Amino acid sequence: MAWRRGHLLPAVLIILVLGVLPVFLSSYPVFVLTSILIFAVFAMSLDILIGYLGYTSFGHAAFFGVGAYAAVISALRLGQSFWWNGLIGLGTVVLVAMIFGAVALRTSGLPFIMISLALGQALWGLAYRWATVTGGDNGLSIPMRPELPLIGPLESSLSYYYFVLVVFGIAVLVLSLLVRSPFGLSWRGIRDREIRMQVLGYHTWLHKYLAYITAAFFGGLAGILNAGLTGFVSPEALSIGNSATAILTVILGGPGTLIGPCLGAAVIVIMRQIVSSATQRWLTALGIVYVVTVMFLPGGLMGTIRRLMFGTDSGVPGRLSRPSAKGIKTKGTPQIQPGGES
Repeated sequence: MAWRRGHLLPAVLIILVLGVLPVFLSSYPVFVLTSILIFAVFAMSLDILIGYLGYTSFGHAAFFGVGAYAAVISALRLGQSFWWNGLIGLGTVVLVAMIFGAVALRTSGLPFIMISLALGQALWGLAYRWATVTGGDNGLSIPMRPELPLIGPLESSLSYYYFVLVVFGIAVLVLSLLVRSPFGLSWRGIRDREIRMQVLGYHTWLHKYLAYITAAFFGGLAGILNAGLTGFVSPEALSIGNSATAILTVILGGPGTLIGPCLGAAVIVIMRQIVSSATQRWLTALGIVYVVTVMFLPGGLMGTIRRLMFGTDSGVPGRLSRPSAKGIKTKGTPQIQPGGES
């Protein structure tokens, strides 16, 4: 309880900053802030797999891209509102995730990584080659902003930012409740010792399958929000580079913590804006950040903060540093003395 009270003030300050600061900024910084929130949702969705389930997916960008493509194609072909386009995008993402999950989750470890990569690249190749539908390398472009009652269409950068901020807040709330629920706690049990969870009677494959679909849903949501922000989608949204950036974001922020991927998203998006304006070798800078994180920030940014403030040895919640068992006596348990007497 004390830990929660200690985090209440920083949370309130963050909410105030995110709510008030954009009013005093020009359109470009507001665009960057919106990109950070969208990429934070994408990173949190991947953190469900990496941090809570223990499965690293190199094809997670497929759901980001499928959500964006389905929504944009619906807007172009059907001419529906943003809300209907979003529902179509999310429904398509869930359908694809149900198929991919049934295939990929039959494996784990390196085979899962390779299968997720292959499935993601298959969709990337489809988007790249099927130019009559996806626009090929040129992508698809259409203004796609929501319209709210009494407010009208959210055409300005500031109005769309506040819309994304509300969606981001809802995503954080839902995911926070989910990972702390008995269902979400079962993911950590599967991550740490799946065989033990099976012995306890859990249908571990079903739990992993639902976690995979949940991660895909929020990944697709991020893709739809990004399509609304830019009014554009291309095969780059499904690329392995997008997946690798999301993985680095989770690792940098701290896997197994929802706030960690948000911090990582802020660092990555801002750094990308700065580096891209100076050089085209953005991926080189990304690789350097990865190496530095692995060598000097075990557990990521949140892991470092936890170690400094609370004495934990990892960015993963619940893994507290344990004292040595030597010399520790358990209260109420008789100690065995040499010679067999207690």
